[in-house]
Amino acid sequence: MDRMSRLRPLAAAILFAAFSGLAGMAHAQKGETVRPEVGKPLQAAQALVKQRKGREALAEVAKAEAVGSRTPYENFLIAQMRGSAATAAGDSDTAIRSFEQVLGSGRVSGREATAMVQAVAVAYYQKKDYASAAKWTQRYFREGGGDPAMRTVLLQSYYLGNDCGSVQKMLASVADADTSRRASEEELQILANCFLRQRDNTGYVNAIEKLVVHYPKKEYWTDLLARVQKKSGFSDRLGVNVYRLRFATNNAGSASDYMEMAQLAMQAGVPAEAKLIMDKGYQGGALGKGDQAERHERLRKLVEKTLEESQKTRAQDEQGAQAAKDGNALVSIGLNYVYEGNAAKGLPLIDAGIKKGGLKRPEDAKLRYGEALLHAGRKDRAVQVLRGVRGTDGTADLARLWVLHARA
Repeated sequence: MDRMSRLRPLAAAILFAAFSGLAGMAHAQKGETVRPEVGKPLQAAQALVKQRKGREALAEVAKAEAVGSRTPYENFLIAQMRGSAATAAGDSDTAIRSFEQVLGSGRVSGREATAMVQAVAVAYYQKKDYASAAKWTQRYFREGGGDPAMRTVLLQSYYLGNDCGSVQKMLASVADADTSRRASEEELQILANCFLRQRDNTGYVNAIEKLVVHYPKKEYWTDLLARVQKKSGFSDRLGVNVYRLRFATNNAGSASDYMEMAQLAMQAGVPAEAKLIMDKGYQGGALGKGDQAERHERLRKLVEKTLEESQKTRAQDEQGAQAAKDGNALVSIGLNYVYEGNAAKGLPLIDAGIKKGGLKRPEDAKLRYGEALLHAGRKDRAVQVLRGVRGTDGTADLARLWVLHARA
C-alpha cells in the first residue's frame, strides 16, 4: 500500500485551501505603505494564485523582489505572496522558507497563523522531511488547529520517519476496543506494520486482533489463524476447532475444506455437525460435482448412517452418560443435540458434563461448549465461557479468537 502517494492529493488540497485566500495586502502598521512597483506585481500574483497558476505567480513575485530599498512591510508581503505562489506551484522548499519567514515576522496570528503552520507541516511532508513535518503538525494542533486530515499527516510522518514509538503512543487511546473513538482501519494497519518492523510479534498480533474486531476481513483472520497454528506447542487435535473458525471467518469453502471438516467432526464424535457441514457443502455447490463427486457421496452416506445409528441409541446412551463417573459422554451427546438444532436439550447436557468432571481434556470441552453456544446464538454466555478457557496447547488461543469473532 503506497500511503505516501495516497496522501499527496490530500496534502496539495490542504496547502492550497490554506493559502488561496490568505495572500491579501494586510497587516500594515501605522504609516506603512506599499509602493506601486511592489504592490502591482503582488496583486497580479494574487490573481494568478487564485487561478492556481503558481509558476506564473512566482514570476510576478520575482518582479516585486527585484525592486530595491524594500521596507520591512514590503518584504513581509512579498514573503507571504511567494509562499502562496509556491504552494500553488508545488514548490515545497520555497513555500516553507516563505511561510517560516512570515510566521517569524510577528505580523500574523490567529487562524491565519494556524493555516500557515498547517501549510508548512504539509510542505515538509511532501518533501519527505518527516521529522520536521511531525514537529510542525504538533505545533498546528497546539495552536488550535482542528483539521482531522492533519491527524493523518502526523501519523504518517511518524510512520514514514520510522518513529514507531510515537505511532504507538498516538494510537494508544483509540486503538482500544472500549474507547468511544474508534481507530480507523488504516491507522490500525500502520500500528500493525510498526510492530512488524520492530519484530514485536505480540504487539503485531494485538493490532491485528483490533482489526478483526472493528474491520473483520478475511485476510486479517487468515493472518491470525496462521500465527496461532504456528505457535510452539499447538496441538494437531485442534484441527477441527481451527476449521470451525475458518468457516466462520470466510477462510474456508472449497470441496476439500468441507470434506476435511466433516471427517474431523466424525472423528470428534459429532456426526450431527459432520452432516451439517456436508449439507452446506452440497447446498453451496462445492460438493457433489467434478471428478470427486463419488467420493463426496460416499462420505455423505457414511455421515448420515453414523448419525442415524447414534440417534437410535441416543436415549439409552444418555441414560448411561448420566450414570457415568465422568462427563465425557454427556458433552459428546450434548454437542450432537446442538448441531441437530436442539440447543435447548444439548447445551444443558454439555454444561452438566463439564461440571461432573473427570474429563479427558477439560479445556477442550470448555472450548467446544463456547463454540456450541455461539452456534446456538447465545453470544454473551459463549463469551463468558470462552474467556475461561485455559491451556498452552492452543485451546486458549482459539478461545480468544472466538471471543474476537463474537465481538466483531
